[in-house]
Amino acid sequence: MTHDPLHTDWSLEGTAKRRADYYAASQRKFVPFRDPLVFRRGEGQYLWDNEDNRYIDLLGMNLCISVGHAHPRVVEAATAQARELTHCTTMFYHPTPAHLAEELAATMPKRHEWVVHFTNSGAEAIDLAMTMARTFTGNLDLLALRTAYHGPTAAAQSVTGIAGWRHPGMPGNVAFVPEPNQYRGIFGAGTQPYLDEIARVIATATTGRLAGMLIESVQGYGGIVGMPEGYLSGAAERVRAAGGLYIADEVQSGFGRTGDHFWAFEKDGVVPDIVVMAKGLGNGFPIGAVVARKEVAEPMEDKFMFHTYGANPVSCAAGRAVLAVIDDERLQQNAREVGAALLERLRDLQDRHAVIGDVRGAGLMMAIEMVRNRDSKEPDRETTAAVFEACRAQGLIMSKSGPTQSVLRMVPPLCLSMRDVDAVADGLDAALGDATG
Repeated sequence: MTHDPLHTDWSLEGTAKRRADYYAASQRKFVPFRDPLVFRRGEGQYLWDNEDNRYIDLLGMNLCISVGHAHPRVVEAATAQARELTHCTTMFYHPTPAHLAEELAATMPKRHEWVVHFTNSGAEAIDLAMTMARTFTGNLDLLALRTAYHGPTAAAQSVTGIAGWRHPGMPGNVAFVPEPNQYRGIFGAGTQPYLDEIARVIATATTGRLAGMLIESVQGYGGIVGMPEGYLSGAAERVRAAGGLYIADEVQSGFGRTGDHFWAFEKDGVVPDIVVMAKGLGNGFPIGAVVARKEVAEPMEDKFMFHTYGANPVSCAAGRAVLAVIDDERLQQNAREVGAALLERLRDLQDRHAVIGDVRGAGLMMAIEMVRNRDSKEPDRETTAAVFEACRAQGLIMSKSGPTQSVLRMVPPLCLSMRDVDAVADGLDAALGDATG
């Protein structure tokens, strides 16, 4: 009998031992549950573990699954391309990435020329956006929001405002401004004080000349923090007055997730200079992109910029199918309608569970924030962890997020249905009861 070198041991014990023996410490860290969980398959908004227990995926595998696990049209598009040509470097021409670039540009605000550079991931796209802004403006200084998350690479870390994601050796020339969190922001609710602070930071913590400012249109890992009306346009105005560009990070909030718009920045009627995207674009296939106004991207033609698997035709074929599915299956509208129904149920939970300090979100991008006391708003990390663990027993997968891990973040595939709303809300209700007694 011959040994199969591709045999897969699906046991929890075997997988756990191989991870412990062969994963670096840096890759072992990010494990959410006390007891590990092995997922074997997925379909739509559902996941099954190695013991065939079913879960509702409210995390979308960190928002990478946009149109549903193993969506047949995405799988078929990628499989057909893989059978024909698995990879083609951008040194040579291939029509699939070129078509996807055209289709992405068509989703951008009209009356502008948009161009696309494909990367392997969102973090690489952030790095490129930073380089593009510095090249175009000739300035070095960048602004970012506190509690922002833009990625784990050295450059993306430098504009990430959460200590747990920052490591030694990050590049400099970054100043942080307070996030306009309407629940616990340092200036309370409102917009103007946060815009005034941008001007103060430019005047005191930078050279006065900016390369740009990066803003997640809805902060994701920071706890689903939406930008209040007028903030994005006001920030862009102040940054441009200092010579910089407005860089919209849509890695988590894009592709119709917030329901009312395809890109979350559209809510404020503002046009970015650069848009960064990834995650849901590939529905699990690795791909990221920087979409920029043509004049902003042009100065970079003087030097080489290369991403080995950027514009990989298999990932781009998946991306093309994703855009078509979002449109054909009306998933943006589904996100709006199902998200509104679920948000209403979450607010009912807030009325009945004192540990819930805030419920917020748009479309299928929602959060429950736990507090020890609603008046003091003291974050309750321990109860959040307990509810999170109890949700697993209810067949719900979500994430602990926010700077103090006191937020339950729900960002399911856009195909979450109305029939799932009761299961999610009832499961959360039971988990809250189990965790808080």
